[in-house]
Amino acid sequence: MSFGTVNTVILGIYLLGMLGIGLCFARRQRTREDYFLAGRNMPWLPVAMSMFASLTSAITFMAVPATAYRENVALVVVCLVSPLLAPVLIFGIYPIYRRLNVTTAYEYIGHRFGATAHLAVSGLFILARLGWMGTVIYAPALALNVATGLNLHLGIVLMGIMATAYTVMGGLAAVLWTDVVQYVILVGGAIWVAVVLVIRVPGGVQGIIDVGQAAGHIQGAGWELSLTAMSVPVVAVSFFLQMMQDYGTDQVTVQRMLAVRSRRGVMRAVLFNAGTDAVMIALLLFIGLGLFAFYRAVPGGAGVDVDSILPHFIMTQLPVGVSGLVISAIFAAAMSSMDSGINSLATVIENDFVGIWRRADEEEMAGVMRARVLTLVLGIAATGLAFYISRIGHLIKGFATFMSLFNAPVLALFLLGLLSRHARFGGWVAGVAVALPATLWLQKSAGVHWVYYFPFSFACTFAIGWGVSLGLELCQKKIDQ
Repeated sequence: MSFGTVNTVILGIYLLGMLGIGLCFARRQRTREDYFLAGRNMPWLPVAMSMFASLTSAITFMAVPATAYRENVALVVVCLVSPLLAPVLIFGIYPIYRRLNVTTAYEYIGHRFGATAHLAVSGLFILARLGWMGTVIYAPALALNVATGLNLHLGIVLMGIMATAYTVMGGLAAVLWTDVVQYVILVGGAIWVAVVLVIRVPGGVQGIIDVGQAAGHIQGAGWELSLTAMSVPVVAVSFFLQMMQDYGTDQVTVQRMLAVRSRRGVMRAVLFNAGTDAVMIALLLFIGLGLFAFYRAVPGGAGVDVDSILPHFIMTQLPVGVSGLVISAIFAAAMSSMDSGINSLATVIENDFVGIWRRADEEEMAGVMRARVLTLVLGIAATGLAFYISRIGHLIKGFATFMSLFNAPVLALFLLGLLSRHARFGGWVAGVAVALPATLWLQKSAGVHWVYYFPFSFACTFAIGWGVSLGLELCQKKIDQ
């Protein structure tokens, strides 16, 4: 397959447009608050679009259809999870951050458990997001490799450079406004592919559903529990916890909510994002079923890696120009995730680590320059990690591996702090000491499905953390007596 001149020009215009937005905002970053929180003065709609675009990475855009193609549509339950989670975020979690007037989500942990706990969860966030960003760079590089034959490693380097460049220049404001463009391209690209599949598959929508049912890709998403396959109840629990972490405690999302002008704007942003989540997950699963039905009727999918089946369809079945636009959607998904990740990482390092030693009289522009250097270094590090991710292969499994090891324990500490007055940081440390090796064993040796990774790590950390905390409190009471 050849990408062609027309597609190359379209993709080039898109990438240059992103750099242009970064340049536009480069001179407006005069304080750390400007750079990290866009002056806390953003309207809610761009933030809502960015919230969706930043977490809907190329992993989601490629791997959700691949999951429906490879297994079943059990992930459809996520369409209900996001709206159900919205009230928890609006009334339970975000008001705490706004009341404390924090810059990072992990400052709450400092208020609740002390400085050591604050630094510990900030460190886990850094490890988790570096791994996550490596994955979201690898995914579009893989798409470009399938679509154009471009060397996979060269694609990784190009993606890392482009996303890092405009984020270094424009800070969170550039990230938010580039995400708006990327949101439009992402949603439009998915709709375009779905319409083409309905037209091309014999029988249209009904034909796609019939083929999926006959192959067990629809009824296979049942309620039967299995350690080696996805089922509706396990997906519901796993993704409720993962999305609570993503939207409630992860700096990538919390930073956006802190940039919104008002509490009412936060509510609107959360509801808009929940609705978009529901529609897009359903649409991407439908695309996966459509691809499965299409390649059952039309030769051409044999030998193609399932994670690459969507870009393969785009390049072989869509007209020149249109294919360039839709491939740009995959780049949009990846760049919106990477820019958000490195900006949030720089925020956490500057605020939670460097802030401890920063002089009170330091000039704001010195902080902005340091933030830009941090962003550059983090972009390089994430690009390097993408080479490691390329050895794992399976996109969504690689994503689940990092999230379960680092993000699940962070969510456990947040909920211990919110739900139990008896929780102690020492109890959580004991939980992490058990959960990390146990989760690694689960991933490497137990042979269970990746959907169990996150809830297992969370449950292990939370249960042991709560139990040890209770034991420590009882021991302290006896000592005091």
